[in-house]
Amino acid sequence: MQEEYIKDFDSWNEYAKKLDKTEPDGFFRAREIWWCALGVNIGSEQDGKNDNFVRPVLVLYKIRYNLALIVPLTSKIADHEDRITFEISSGKYQILLSQLRTVSAKRLLRNIGYIRKETYKESLIKLAITLLKASTENETPPISGESRSPKAS
Repeated sequence: MQEEYIKDFDSWNEYAKKLDKTEPDGFFRAREIWWCALGVNIGSEQDGKNDNFVRPVLVLYKIRYNLALIVPLTSKIADHEDRITFEISSGKYQILLSQLRTVSAKRLLRNIGYIRKETYKESLIKLAITLLKASTENETPPISGESRSPKAS
């Protein structure tokens, strides 16, 4: 039987307050892999682990010295079309393209390597195709005034 994962939002909140007081140094670039304090997130969003709530991420784009476009990495290999598998010296990983997000550089804690140019280019192309495909699908928007938020109790 698998142990239930209980999210510790309170501890993450305390750590996030400390992180927010730090100053980003801006020394990160596209293609680099970093330990990133992703924190505790909602639902199926990728969480960080351990006391610093970290997970390895790939920097896709340096937006500014203090802002990065990233995708989390995982060592749990699965066959999904939103993933790209690659290897580095420490093992086999997958890029989770569906978990694309913008983060403060304050969350980037330690550089741990980089990926090959070919893997980086493949990631950008696959991401672009995914976004283009999504933009051409017919999705019905919510009716004017309709909310998808849970009702307050």
